[in-house]
Amino acid sequence: MALQATPYKVELNLTDLDRGVYENPRFTVARHPSETEERLGARLIAYALWYSDAMAFGRGLSDVDEPALWEKSLDDRVLHWIEVGQPDADRMTWCSRRAERLSLVAYGNLRVWQTKVLDSVRTLKNCSVVAVEPEALSRVASDLPRSIQWGVMISDGTLFITDECGQHEVPLQWLHGER
Repeated sequence: MALQATPYKVELNLTDLDRGVYENPRFTVARHPSETEERLGARLIAYALWYSDAMAFGRGLSDVDEPALWEKSLDDRVLHWIEVGQPDADRMTWCSRRAERLSLVAYGNLRVWQTKVLDSVRTLKNCSVVAVEPEALSRVASDLPRSIQWGVMISDGTLFITDECGQHEVPLQWLHGER
């Protein structure tokens, strides 16, 4: 018998001072059985960073033809394709051709990935890559409750997340492109 995805109820109090976004989205997100808490945390951070009314979670790990998140137009064009993790150069090129804009939230030990992959995709004009500090991601993603309530503030390129454990600063480093 196959393992089922775990649903999480999420409520964000989003204050993005850099973009002038003040929203309180509520949604349910599924965590794939093979997905780590860090990856789920990275998807939630990506949602907050590029929030829009049309943002939706893709099937990600379940379907390689879909991203972790995306924004589509009313005529079903992919406006923004968002990946998380450390995809290879072929995947990033493939994704950039299917959307007007490609963004990536990279996390983990990025030293080797940066030299092998990132340097080879710097020619992609519609691509931006942001790195999340592994320790900060681990702090906000460890022991996520099934009902997540985050206060998220983005100011001067830094992300602050307030949850039931306190306030966490999540430094962001833009490796390529911009938000």
